[in-house]
Amino acid sequence: MKIKTLALVLSAAFLQACGGSDDSPRFKTLTGAEPLVIAHRGASGILPEHTLKAYKAAIEQGADFIEPDLVLTQDGVMIDRHEPMLDGTTDVASKFPASRMRTRDVDGVPTTAYFASDFTLAEIKTLRAVQPRANRPQAYNGLYEIPTLDEVIALAKAEGTKRGKSVGIYPEIKHSTYHATTVGFGARVFEDKLVATLHAAYGNVASVPVFIQSFEVSNLQYLNTQTNIRLVQLIDADDVKDDGSMSLVAPYHKPYDFVVSNDSRSFADLLTSSGLDFIKTYADAVGPWKPYLVKTVNDGVERTGDATLTINDRRVDGSTGVIEMAHRKGLLVHTWTFRDDASGYGFKDPQAEMQYYMSLGIDGVFTDFTATGVAARAGLR
Repeated sequence: MKIKTLALVLSAAFLQACGGSDDSPRFKTLTGAEPLVIAHRGASGILPEHTLKAYKAAIEQGADFIEPDLVLTQDGVMIDRHEPMLDGTTDVASKFPASRMRTRDVDGVPTTAYFASDFTLAEIKTLRAVQPRANRPQAYNGLYEIPTLDEVIALAKAEGTKRGKSVGIYPEIKHSTYHATTVGFGARVFEDKLVATLHAAYGNVASVPVFIQSFEVSNLQYLNTQTNIRLVQLIDADDVKDDGSMSLVAPYHKPYDFVVSNDSRSFADLLTSSGLDFIKTYADAVGPWKPYLVKTVNDGVERTGDATLTINDRRVDGSTGVIEMAHRKGLLVHTWTFRDDASGYGFKDPQAEMQYYMSLGIDGVFTDFTATGVAARAGLR
């Protein structure tokens, strides 16, 4: 969608943000570079997430980075799953008896499931991925195995070489405290495994095409002493309230290591001026959930096309100032998650939604639909 067309649906502030003289940077990112398109769990909108097939499809569609979420197997191998629980994204229940299920505390929430940490890599490799969202294609269920981080790195490098361009990886350490304590791997074992693997594959310099992300803080602080690879502090919330403010309900109210250490700060506190100063002491970027970044207003207009007035119909009314403040402090801002099949606040068109955030100066977008993200960026050139 070209900017002329977007003028019909976006505010005047959006157009002003895209304008400027020929000498002005086209994008208001931290460096003036184009925003990154990051394939959220691969091309997860069309294929089962965190599979080599989904990652390859995202690369073919033009992703700059692919995102492997990481958990540990019983024998300490890093595999790609969104959560330590295998139930929703694999066919584990059809291949292993219910006696293999356990009840464990995951970030303060008692959870009964098949846990990756109770299965060896050899057992994990007998599983096949399934699409966890019922409204997405189910035809590929049972076809693709669960990859290791090493396999994802090999794919990214091979595909990059084939295309003559860098294809980055954006690993997330999932539930660091859980792996260290509840499962019992020990403090920083997970982080040390990740650093050793990344250094062997890419070297220990900030310029490599890698970001490491986490919702916890202390593990990123530790990683800052162990690697020069860029680090990203993720910022979560439970929901958005009717008045447009953020809802902070456990377990999404604060980093879980803050819960354990009785740190009073919430995720929202980390996006204040002092909070961003704190993040800058150990990280290179901040990754807030996208509602943190835009102001929304309930003006009674239905915008999403479903004939029902909901919170998603709120008018988007410019930046909250978080992007600009983070940039002033030298932090990149990457935000998540954009989906073609789930409209964002105030937008019916997912491409227009991403373009709006890009116009504000966002440095990178996570999307389940890589092709839409690439098209959104191309439409602003």
